[in-house]
Amino acid sequence: MQAGGRILFITMEARASQNAGRVMDGPTNPMVTPLLTDLYQFTMAYAYWKAGKHNERAVFDLYFRKNPFGGEFTVFAGLEECIKLIANFKLTEEEVSFIHKSLPGSCEEGFLNYLREIDCSDVEVYAISEGTVVFPKVPLLRLEGPVAVVQLLETPVLNLVNFASLVTTNAARHRLVAGQSKMLFEFGLRRAQGPDGAIGASKYCYIGGFDATSNVAAGRLFGIPLRGTHSHAFVSSFMSPDEILERSLCSSDGSSTCEDFVTLVHSWFSKIQWLKSLGGIFGETNQSELAAFISYALAFPNNFLALVDTYDVIRSGVPNFCAVALALSDLGYRAVGIRLDSGDLAYLSSEARKIFQTIEKELGVPGFGKMIITASNDLNEETLDAIRKQGHEVDCFGIGTYLVTCYAQAALGCVFKLVEINNQPRIKLSEDVSKVSIPCKKRCYRLYGKEGYSLVDIMTGENEPCPKVGERILCRHPFSESKRAYVVPKRVEELLKCYWPGKSGRSSEYPSSPWKSIIQHLSWENG
Repeated sequence: MQAGGRILFITMEARASQNAGRVMDGPTNPMVTPLLTDLYQFTMAYAYWKAGKHNERAVFDLYFRKNPFGGEFTVFAGLEECIKLIANFKLTEEEVSFIHKSLPGSCEEGFLNYLREIDCSDVEVYAISEGTVVFPKVPLLRLEGPVAVVQLLETPVLNLVNFASLVTTNAARHRLVAGQSKMLFEFGLRRAQGPDGAIGASKYCYIGGFDATSNVAAGRLFGIPLRGTHSHAFVSSFMSPDEILERSLCSSDGSSTCEDFVTLVHSWFSKIQWLKSLGGIFGETNQSELAAFISYALAFPNNFLALVDTYDVIRSGVPNFCAVALALSDLGYRAVGIRLDSGDLAYLSSEARKIFQTIEKELGVPGFGKMIITASNDLNEETLDAIRKQGHEVDCFGIGTYLVTCYAQAALGCVFKLVEINNQPRIKLSEDVSKVSIPCKKRCYRLYGKEGYSLVDIMTGENEPCPKVGERILCRHPFSESKRAYVVPKRVEELLKCYWPGKSGRSSEYPSSPWKSIIQHLSWENG
């Protein structure tokens, strides 16, 4: 998992040296262009230009107001795609022509010439590192630059951050419930909201703590490990072992060849069928299922993992798997395990584990009792928690629909607010105090206690002194005067770092691994 997070950002680290020349690949999705925005961004840009305000220096904060899923944390994601957008922000002649047709006829040619020239060379981006645990009201990104240009970035940046952070948080919550020792696979491609939702979910579930995906395209794009075996259709497509024409299988070391692997499987089935320690539970099994398992093992002898619930898990699927796995063991291969996709997963996994352990003990096959058991079937946080409380023997969980669609909450609700223009603080007021913005350009810090755990995030004005280690600091809630606390930090971390320097001359940073922050701020064992 930790290595997985690093893989996603290798490309960004490699491109860091290119930043001065503004050379960077475009967004993963080619539909992410300057036109991926709301019409009113262009109407405002024209009004700014018409009023001569378009080059006034503005500061915008991107933040959210409430943690999702009724929880206590959010995991920030989407930064890489935002930087790719900003690095390649340039309107084509065709796009300018389309904007001209979309705006009222009074739009002047001078504005179109302005659009042809703009880019993000004078925009600065400060952000919290991708993969960091974050909290409401604290800016995730701060964008500074000409007001018209930064305004044009509002909608696409919100689009890139909202879902990314939501699904990453959802993945992290599933990881907390499952525990650190379990493998988690993202199986949501077929149920995701379109191709982009699927690709994004695979990437951000990986950042959020999942170990692999079934999504082949995401595996190619981001280097995410792939997992997958076969479906019920593969099992039910066979009628009997008589269909299997090519029956030979070379041993794992290449020293010999079994000319009739089907017969070897049948011989092993006879040995386990009436083991007294199993109480004679292995009777006549489904032969079409057995044929499917044999065929799959012949195709993938080093990676044999069988879906065992097409007919009857305990009376057919598991014994058929065991016979094939034992035959593979004879030839020096080690089967991977089974997948359960229906039924009482806690009970079935426990029963399957007992059978595996009995076979290891009775037949002397080392490691057989430790076969991997994978479970799927519309899993979510609640079902994972229920299975955990029941007691189970599942090693891996495949999770799809509820994960990638963020079924429990539709959106994170990030907002993009003007907080300063021409060095003058600006505020958005509302009768709903949760919608009141916090004015001025800010610096944000995370304060840590003596045990190394984070205590509080604080915001200060840009020119206020930064908090110091060992110094007693009064921390106050921005809207609730009664919420205040004194903190003496043992470590102080500045959260907002420069990721796109514009013309400021600052050096820019790139994330190396999101895992450090997630592991540091979440308790895997007690989640």
